[in-house]
Amino acid sequence: MKEQGHILSEVKPWEQAGTDTLVATNSPLQLIIWNDHFNTFEWVITTLIEVCGHTEEQAEQCAFIIHTKGKYAVKKGDYDTLKPMCDNITDRGIGATIEAVV
Repeated sequence: MKEQGHILSEVKPWEQAGTDTLVATNSPLQLIIWNDHFNTFEWVITTLIEVCGHTEEQAEQCAFIIHTKGKYAVKKGDYDTLKPMCDNITDRGIGATIEAVV
């Protein structure tokens, strides 16, 4: 019997099908930015300044941590505050999710 080959695709955490949608929680929430191989440091820094209100220094530090750790919580807050930020960031082509603080 001939073995069939399998093609593995890289599924980004924010693109996983069948993930649960966060609708309400008593836990504090955080806005996570995910590292990728497409967006430049400059674009991520500019986005953090314009969308999250970070200073240039804060944005640079966040971008470095995202790059080295693979993801980073760039903002904490309630869902109504973080959701528009998350949408704006993903509209710019950067991976972002909202997660409960654990």
